[in-house]
Amino acid sequence: MPPAKTETEWEGRASRYLKAELKRRDITYDELADRLRRFGYKDETKASIANKLVRGTFPAPFFIASLVAIGCENVRLDDI
Repeated sequence: MPPAKTETEWEGRASRYLKAELKRRDITYDELADRLRRFGYKDETKASIANKLVRGTFPAPFFIASLVAIGCENVRLDDI
């Protein structure tokens, strides 16, 4: 996949990638919120995660922590 050309496109790709990884692992937003608590994200809820993923705007540390929390050990940049 060619690189994104705009920030909005990058945001959409990151959001779709995280949603796909959650679905692939059959992990709900509630379960992700629980798992993120172990990484210091005490205030995350199902609703806050859903909002982040719908908007596509979330910081890189949230993206990385989410991937670690769901057990995603490898990310191919071509897949984002």
